[in-house]
Amino acid sequence: MNKFAPAWSVPVAVDDVAETGLHMEIEASAEARAGIAAVAGLRDLSLLTAVFDLTKLGSRVAVTGQVSATVGQTCVVTLEPIENSIEESVDLTFAPLPAGASAEADSRGKGADEPPEPLIGGVIDLGAVATEFLLLGIDPYPRKEGAQFAAPKAGDDGPNPFAALEALKKRQGSERS
Repeated sequence: MNKFAPAWSVPVAVDDVAETGLHMEIEASAEARAGIAAVAGLRDLSLLTAVFDLTKLGSRVAVTGQVSATVGQTCVVTLEPIENSIEESVDLTFAPLPAGASAEADSRGKGADEPPEPLIGGVIDLGAVATEFLLLGIDPYPRKEGAQFAAPKAGDDGPNPFAALEALKKRQGSERS
């Protein structure tokens, strides 16, 4: 797999979206899940599905739906393996780029009113959309239920790691006098 190619690609041509819309249910293959898990730093990605409804709005296409996944992670407190469920809602609008514009220039300067996603080549990649929303939904600091971090006690529980340097400094100071 090319490192710049999406691990899961489900291209849909805008021309294939009927005036009444298009409903799609997709599920990532084991190979695609393994690629996404590697990119996301997950221990496992046992399930990744998405349900999308595409609706034409003139030259634009609205994409709404839900991404569902079961991810295997490692608890940041106990370092034990845990599984988390992810449910992410999708609500995007795709539009063709204005003549002479690039996708990078179009995405800069997003304010309160988000501009539509660029529709490049008349194709929407639902696998890439699902992957993006999955990545946004992953907890970067997963915790096993009930796990609590106990900070080490502050105090004189052991030798000061700088004690040897302090002794050396004092010894050098006394030798100079």
